[in-house]
Amino acid sequence: MGKIAILFPGQGSQQVGMGKELAEAYEASQAVYTEADTVLGESLSSLIFTGDDEELKRTENTQPALLTTSIAIWNLLKEKDVAADYAAGHSLGEYSALVAGGAMTFADACVAVRKRGRWMEEAVPKGQGTMAAVLGMEREALVAVTQEATAQAGIVEPANFNCPGQIVISGTAEGVAAASALAKEKGAKRVIPLSVSGPFHSSLMKPAAEKMKQHLAEVPVAAPKIPVIANVTAAEVSEPAEVKQLLYQQIYSPVLWEDSVQKLVDLGVDLFIEAGPGKVLSGLVKKISRRAVVLPIYDKETLEKAIATVKGE
Repeated sequence: MGKIAILFPGQGSQQVGMGKELAEAYEASQAVYTEADTVLGESLSSLIFTGDDEELKRTENTQPALLTTSIAIWNLLKEKDVAADYAAGHSLGEYSALVAGGAMTFADACVAVRKRGRWMEEAVPKGQGTMAAVLGMEREALVAVTQEATAQAGIVEPANFNCPGQIVISGTAEGVAAASALAKEKGAKRVIPLSVSGPFHSSLMKPAAEKMKQHLAEVPVAAPKIPVIANVTAAEVSEPAEVKQLLYQQIYSPVLWEDSVQKLVDLGVDLFIEAGPGKVLSGLVKKISRRAVVLPIYDKETLEKAIATVKGE
């Protein structure tokens, strides 16, 4: 077996009840939820385990909830002596990767992503911005489509380069509508509007990014002990100042997920562990590298399978 990368999902993977089975079975997992409740001064764990789905979908709740669940799973892997050679996270998941890598404390990250979620929601009035997934279109062709649509109707930009044939666009409602129609005209197989509260990873998020930059200036950040692949560059980030700069840029820049996974493959990674609810990233990895072994962990059964696979049992 080659190298192992630990991956952490972003917004969209959340679901009520995530992590509950593991928290009830393992103290190392429950401790993370307890810490989140203490740090935020509210029962985030109750919302995650038994709360209202719509309340969990609010960005300011989704972000700390996903971070907490991902790190609760990571804690279990550490307890079982499963180590990672690299870490990466999709959008919000990059904070989980930095916590796993030792660059940020969980408490600092929890406070940061609560603020990040709130500021991202506030950056653009509800209904004025949106996102859509474009399937079956080449990267260069879609970039040209977004540029044409921006000139015609309003800002729209590539937001997530997820895998070959799956790119998410983001911008004003008018811009995304125009780009969606134009993409279909120019050969996209499908365009799927996304149920999101704002135009994430577009230049419309710059007000949120500026607030995040000010907050991060006060947050202690160390050099990661596990190399982290950053969303903005699809390259290793090692210097604390660079970590902060890229987290600032990440809010309004596209997530280079396909490039990030390909970078990990090029670095010798052949086993990817997704720590968090669902299998979104696992599916993307398989579309980027068919030979990769992918192990999502979200309950006791998947945890035990992953540990047995890593240890060759």
